[in-house]
Order: sequence, then C-alpha cells, then structure tokens
Amino acid sequence: MARMHSRDKGKSGSTKPDKKTDPVWISYGKKELELMVIKVFKEDNSPSKIGLILRDTYGIPSIKDLLGKSILQVLKDNDLAPELPEDLLSLIKRSVSLDKHIEENNQDKTAKRGSRLTQSKIGRLVKYYKKSGALPKTWKYDKNRFKLMAE
Repeated sequence: MARMHSRDKGKSGSTKPDKKTDPVWISYGKKELELMVIKVFKEDNSPSKIGLILRDTYGIPSIKDLLGKSILQVLKDNDLAPELPEDLLSLIKRSVSLDKHIEENNQDKTAKRGSRLTQSKIGRLVKYYKKSGALPKTWKYDKNRFKLMAE
C-alpha cells in the first residue's frame, strides 16, 4: 500500500507467529501481570512504553496473549486510561514542537509543510475517534490550548 504523503510504496510488514501455548519461562499469574501493568503506568509511562518495559525487563512477550486483553483495556478496567489516545497525543506534541520551530525559523518551508501534514493527520484521527466513541462528539482540537499545556 502506498504512503499518504510520499511517493514510497512502504515496507512489507511482519506477522506474529501463531500462538500455540503460553511461554514456559513466565511464572507470573494474571493478577500479578495486571498489577505490573498498573505499577509501570504509575511511573508515568504510556501504554506502548509499558509493553516495551515488560518485554525488556520482565521477559513478557505479549500481555494480550497472556491476559486476553490489551494494556489499554487493563488500564480502563482500573480507571487509569489516559483521556486522549496515545497516537493523537504524540501527533499533538509533534505539532506543538513544529509550531515552536516555525516561530523561530519562519523561512523553513519544509517545516511548514510538515506542520500542515501533521494538522491533517490530527484532523483525520479526531474524526475517527469521535466516530468510534473514544472522544466525545463535542471534543475540539485547539492548537493554542495544547500549546499552553506543552509549555
């Protein structure tokens, strides 16, 4: 499939191997795994970072395979889920940093184009999340509000 904002065709993806059995080296129970997810989240980590930490530190290949639910679902069950989805938040942070860069370097045309592309990605994601119910229908993206939050 082609990329949206470039001429590249993209790279072929990989798929996880079929799950046959649970890994034998994991000695944690389901409740312990949920408590680990909560503990790592309270150390101010995002859901994707939690997965990396659990994989690299504790040798847990996939929380979803072991618990039957994702890290975000574990956080939602314990009322700890972030108010904004992680991918939307990272795009907003990128937009704020690009706008700050453009204020200092007004002639940077590449950065201006990158800012426009990021804004359109934010708009598409917001539309998707409103339709799927992850964001309220009345939620609005205000660039100035998030600029104040980032500072």
